[in-house]
Amino acid sequence: MARQNGFTAKKGQILFQPGQACPGFVILTEGMIRVTLTGASGRQVVLYRVRPGEVCLQTFSCLINDEPYGAEGVAETDLAGELVPAGAFREKFAGDAGFREQVLVSISTRFTEYQQLIEDVALTHFDSRLAKALLRLASNDGVVAATHNDLATETASGRAYVSRRLAAFAEEGWVLQREKGIAILSRTALEQIAAGLR
Repeated sequence: MARQNGFTAKKGQILFQPGQACPGFVILTEGMIRVTLTGASGRQVVLYRVRPGEVCLQTFSCLINDEPYGAEGVAETDLAGELVPAGAFREKFAGDAGFREQVLVSISTRFTEYQQLIEDVALTHFDSRLAKALLRLASNDGVVAATHNDLATETASGRAYVSRRLAAFAEEGWVLQREKGIAILSRTALEQIAAGLR
């Protein structure tokens, strides 16, 4: 039976970076991990987020191929879970059919997300990407607690361009830029932009 160790991390903690070896497979029970890729230009893009019950594709690839990480993982919230060491993970993956199926289903979902990311970056108008990011990051009361830099990472773009487009959204009355975040004033308008209807 694969041995597991308790795992915790604080919000903002860097969990892994490019070039680091993978210590094991995290089974997340609480929180969310943000995985980003940084290009040679320094520009970042969010690849995906890992929530309880989901698999980090970077970690899986590192463990299966015995390779170092190629992206960065950060605790977006406080985290809790279990860490299955690398060798024990391989044993569990090979011998536990239920665990193997759960991992493979989650990997399939990740590939679908990658396909959507490529489509968004390569084929979708920027305003649509920005509207999707605002809707995705909004709290229940319609406030996005993200900086322009954060939104640039979410949309695979530059901060200056995000700022210009947010100013245009504000002029239209769709959002209101505040000192600590962005208030969504017209969710309907953003949904239409996200769907490519405006």
